[in-house]
Amino acid sequence: MKSWSLASHIVAGVVAIVFGGLVLLSVSIAAFTRHEVTERLDNSLQEVSERLGFIVSMQFRQDQVQGGVALPPGLDRDALGYQITDLAGHIVLRSQNAPPTVLVAPLTPGFFDRPHFRVFVALSAARTHYILVAEPVLHRQEAIRRAIMISVLPMILIMPAIWLLVRWTVRRALRPLVDLQREIGSRGGANLEPIPSLNLPDEAAPIHKAVNSLLDRLRKALSTERMFATNAAHELRNPIAALMAQAQVLYEDLRDSGYAVRLDSVVGQTRRISRTTEKLLQLSRATSGASPRGMQFDLVEIILVLTDEFQDIIPPGRRLVVDSGALDHLYILGDVDTAGILFRNLIENAIHHGMSNTDIKLSILANGQVEIVNACEIIPASVLDRLAEPFVRGASSAEGSGLGLSIAHNIVTQSGYQMELLSPVPDQVSGFMARITFPVFTAVLFSDQEEPREDA
Repeated sequence: MKSWSLASHIVAGVVAIVFGGLVLLSVSIAAFTRHEVTERLDNSLQEVSERLGFIVSMQFRQDQVQGGVALPPGLDRDALGYQITDLAGHIVLRSQNAPPTVLVAPLTPGFFDRPHFRVFVALSAARTHYILVAEPVLHRQEAIRRAIMISVLPMILIMPAIWLLVRWTVRRALRPLVDLQREIGSRGGANLEPIPSLNLPDEAAPIHKAVNSLLDRLRKALSTERMFATNAAHELRNPIAALMAQAQVLYEDLRDSGYAVRLDSVVGQTRRISRTTEKLLQLSRATSGASPRGMQFDLVEIILVLTDEFQDIIPPGRRLVVDSGALDHLYILGDVDTAGILFRNLIENAIHHGMSNTDIKLSILANGQVEIVNACEIIPASVLDRLAEPFVRGASSAEGSGLGLSIAHNIVTQSGYQMELLSPVPDQVSGFMARITFPVFTAVLFSDQEEPREDA
């Protein structure tokens, strides 16, 4: 599903509505401005024609020479032009910027649009001449354009400011929701505390209340589950140990009888119950969130101790090979016991589910990574993604409870490390790899120095 941002949607919607409203307002203002400017300019033409008409009635004679041209000083090409004609349409007098031919034919009072002029025609007061007042179209268009720009341009220029203000306002209004999201995201198996008051709006307050109610129920359920697993494992530990001891003694006493096979099965199943009980105790500790950090210890030493321990129980034909390269020590921050449980489970997983007559390779890298590789068939991606869940197993027929990788995953999560489960192994066609990455470490190469040094 494609992700989307509520803030972006609100900002885009509000800005689109504001922008659309401003566009409509701008178009309306532009149309109104054009109408008003045109009306004012037409009134100016009419006023000039009335004045010329009065002057013509007072001073022009019927026998005046036709075709005269008035030459006023400093005439602007955008200035109004005029033509004065007799009733027959012959030009009696015209301005310098008026054409030598009559602008309107036949002569009729009113407004007319010509290619280069807007013309108003009127009769003189004495009704002996026609007065034609012409305004250049370029001047009129420039006046309308400037009037529209003065009205519309501020709206266009203010759009970025509107966008920034809307964006700031929306993000400020949604900040409590972002805080709520951050608080919810920080909750997990190790932190199920109620979310504190965040000064949320009324619309988000029910969400805050519902999440806190859910966290409370989840905390109680997990607490009950962990308590049951821990108590059950503790209560079973001693009886199982006693049962194991008695079964082994009985097996030694009756190993030469016909009950030896059955007693061997009893001892095997009792040992399996003991291992499962131990795994439940480890899982309870791993999921409790009590993983102390801040103590520095040598991981290489821990792994070497575990390796020596497993050499006695690894099946014949298989070896546990540790490759530390040029490293003498790898100091990390964490808890020694927790790290021991982590790698014990990873090594047991590799032993139980690896192919026979193959080596298990444990590599300690200078970049703070530890890789455990065992040979096996390719694990499908659908199964690989769920291997870290409790009681989930691959297609292997080996004995196991399906808790080892889940315990390792919980320890890694609680300790702030990273774990990758890969199948096939990189650059190979099969196999399984568990890679643990430690974010804070100090690597020391083989040397005689006593104190660890920071790796550059």
